[in-house]
Formats: sequence, C-alpha cells, structure tokens
Amino acid sequence: MFRARIVLLAAAGATNTEIAEELACTRKTVRKWRGRFAEAGRAGLADAPRSGRPPIYDDTVRAHITALACELPVKHDLPLSRLSITDIHMVAVSEIDLCPSPSTIAAWLKHAAIKPWTWTSWKTPRDPEFAQKAAPVLDLYNGTWNGEDLTDGDVVICADEKTAIKARSRHRSPPGPGTPLHVEHEYDRHGGCTYQAALIVGTGEVYGRCVTRNTRANFERLVEDVMNHPICSTADRVFWILDNGTAHHPNTFTGWLKKQYDNVEGVHLPKGASWLNQIELYFSVLTRKALTGGSFESIVELMHQIAGFEVLWNAVPEPFEWTYTTGDLERLLAKLPAIA
Repeated sequence: MFRARIVLLAAAGATNTEIAEELACTRKTVRKWRGRFAEAGRAGLADAPRSGRPPIYDDTVRAHITALACELPVKHDLPLSRLSITDIHMVAVSEIDLCPSPSTIAAWLKHAAIKPWTWTSWKTPRDPEFAQKAAPVLDLYNGTWNGEDLTDGDVVICADEKTAIKARSRHRSPPGPGTPLHVEHEYDRHGGCTYQAALIVGTGEVYGRCVTRNTRANFERLVEDVMNHPICSTADRVFWILDNGTAHHPNTFTGWLKKQYDNVEGVHLPKGASWLNQIELYFSVLTRKALTGGSFESIVELMHQIAGFEVLWNAVPEPFEWTYTTGDLERLLAKLPAIA
C-alpha cells in the first residue's frame, strides 16, 4: 500500500520532495520505488528475492512447538501449573531430533500470540435457570420490568455484604519524590467485621452499616434504615436485588420483605452471580481506595474508616454506567460449556 501510494502520487504530478513529505519518508525511498515501478511495473513493487541462510526448521517442527505450547503440563507428567519457554524447550528436546533454541521458540510463540505462562479464570454457571433468573435483574438495570418501562416512582436497590474485613495494623511510610507509599508486610491482627450495604442504582448513593456478625437480623435492620430513606418511603415500587447469602436467602427473606413492605419486590440473582450485583462495584472501589494498604489499630477504627468513605462517596454520588444486557449474557452462556 505504501509503495503504491508513491506511484499514485507520482502519477498525479507530485515531486519526490512532495511525496516524501506526504508519506513521511526520505526522497531516497521515493526514488527507489519509482525506479522499480518504471522498470518492471506492478511486479517491481513486490519484495525482491533476498539472500541468507536457508530455513533450518520446516513447518512440521514449528507446528510441533505450537502444539506443545497449547497443552497442559500434566500431559507430559510435569509438576507444573503453566509452561514457560524453558519448559517447552525441555520437552521439545526429548521429542524433536533437531530442536530449536529457546529464543527461536520464543519468537515463534510471539508471532502466534501464544502465551502459555499467562492465565485467566472464568466462572461456569451452575444454575440450570441462570439466564431466566439473571434476565430480570439486567432488565431492571436497563429500565424495564416484565416488559414495561420503569417510572420515576420506581427505585432499584442492590444490596449485599462484604465479609471478613480484617483490622490489621502495620507500619507505613508516606510517599515522596520518586518513592511510593511503603507498607510493612508484617502486621498485627485486631479482629474483623462485615459491611452490609445497599446501593440505590439510580443515584449511586450507598447506605451501609458495619456489624460484627453477618446475621439476617442485622441485614433486616439495614433494610429498615434504607426503606425509611425519602427516596424509598415515597416510591411506588422498590426492587431489592440480592444474592443467595444466608442473611437474605430467597426461601425466607423474600417473604419477610413482602410482609413488611407492600411496595417491595425482592429479586434474587442465580447462584454464583454476584458479579451481576452492582454493589460489588462499590465494594471494589472501597477496597482499593480505603482498605488496601491501610493500617487499623482496632475494629472500631476500621469501621470508622468504612463509614467515613461512605460519607465521602455520598457527597458526590454517581450511578455506575451499566452496559451489560441480556443479549450479552446470552452470548456469554453460548460460549461456555453446557450447564450440568
């Protein structure tokens, strides 16, 4: 394409200098390809034969190395979880008479975009009705319920708990020019707590409470606090999106909600679908900004930190921009193995 543009610009009457400026190259390059085209036409724009050492390894050897890189170590009785270039070379030496060097193997795998030393994880849905149970939640995020648009009188709430938050005290040194925050690896334990919280999807506001025990009674008190909020107390309908935790299990908690509040709908996610609960996004932000690398001398100090971050967040709340739809979920499930 680049060489053809040189010829086309020349045919349009551009000088070598103008072509070089246009294509950000040297005039020598322009002269070279104009000359090649003048001598041989379109064929002159192709690469000329190059000298050099003939290939040592044929395509069979390269395919063998690629196959090795795409196999699990257990197939070769290796006590490894992942393969490195050195590991692949070690196996290849015993299987190939003329084995390529580790650097050649690395070059081949780089060209093929194969990185067996890296890994990622996924979670296979175990609930046979995963799509049917998750769809109403995704519809609520996108402003519909039972095929009808939500109104201004509808409120959607995502709630859950972040358990086993540990109060750890350790030495920390503040950052400086060219140095990051330093956090001592060793720490002292001072117990832990659970943070039960609810996110109002439409506004981004979060209301939570730290407790020492993640019980249903404590979670019910959280629900009562949130339902007394003006947004909820004046709403036509309030949808509570929850997972299947013991503090709000669908077998018992949905009935309690309906008994306490006529305008409440309890919507439970399928098992293993906490990643579809928007409160988890807030928990992630809380962990990164307020807990990771922190130092807390007591549970009370830890709880104060969590409550303080909640106040800070609610000073300028913003709803999460949720874009995942039921169509996205259907495409994901189609790629995964069938649910047993």
